[in-house]
Amino acid sequence: MRFAVIGAGVIGATHARLIASLPGRAELAAVVDADRSRATAVAGEFGGEPLFDLAAACARDDVDAVSICLPSGAHADAAITALRAGKHVIVEKPVDVTLAAADRLIAAERASGRTVAVISQRRFQSAPAFVHEAVSTGRLGRITSGSAESTFWRTQAYYDSGGWRGTKAMDGGGALMNQGIHALDLLIWMLGEPAEVQAYSGRLAHDRIDVEDTVAATVRFASGAIGTITATTAAYPGLPVRLAVHGDQGSAVIEREEVSYFHAADAEQPGESPEHNQAVPAGPTSIDDAHRDQYADFVAAVEEGRPPLIGTEDGRRALELVLGIYESAGTGRPVVLGGAA
Repeated sequence: MRFAVIGAGVIGATHARLIASLPGRAELAAVVDADRSRATAVAGEFGGEPLFDLAAACARDDVDAVSICLPSGAHADAAITALRAGKHVIVEKPVDVTLAAADRLIAAERASGRTVAVISQRRFQSAPAFVHEAVSTGRLGRITSGSAESTFWRTQAYYDSGGWRGTKAMDGGGALMNQGIHALDLLIWMLGEPAEVQAYSGRLAHDRIDVEDTVAATVRFASGAIGTITATTAAYPGLPVRLAVHGDQGSAVIEREEVSYFHAADAEQPGESPEHNQAVPAGPTSIDDAHRDQYADFVAAVEEGRPPLIGTEDGRRALELVLGIYESAGTGRPVVLGGAA
């Protein structure tokens, strides 16, 4: 499958590298950026032809799919343009910054018959996959609660580095929309459909941005389970993502990309300490490897005519929860979720 990467910034260069890491499965045909020097540099390093607008890439017969690596608020429109040109699409998270944009993309996807995947590579890591399997097979019993913590540090220079960073119009949000959305997506994957949320947020350690750098929320899921979400870019020097899932027959904790704790009643031994870790994955899957594996899943989905593991409905669900958290934080009231796509 031949790709055009749309956007040659840091994320676009990452996608170009990932495509190049799948020889025989994927090939970089073009790198597109309005900044000619950036497009030329990334194409020179990873292959493909430098191009300078999306229409040029979509007009090429040797481009099968496009990777959307633009500022978040431009994701849906660029993806729709590619779909209408007959291309498959892989779009960086978030799917966009409004539900209206996400719904336009979903409608265009359905009309086109093409495949669209939304990046959320942490689902492809061994630790979350192991815990999800334990949840799905009932090893943890009825899931009662969970927590997702994204405790990061970003300098003021990070927000000052691009005119779109830290803006509601193009970034869509701050610590939650851009950093915490990965762990939030994992919590949804484990606990199911979010139903209601109550949240608080603030801009506590950065200037010249109109989005939050700290947010905390409590989520009630349709199953009755209760989850908590925290995300910040104001916690120096930053800590690893932490995810915990608890049920009436077991609990699991993921830290530093590994299952740091797992205990299920179905495997207890007489006299066993509850601190004992049962059989868990041998080692972590790096974020980079997981990102590559999501690309491989996308290519396979197109080839096999099946949905990708993470599609537009998943992206919309995560976006709806993020926006519900923002609405609750802004109004001080709970927000009911579950609007139809």
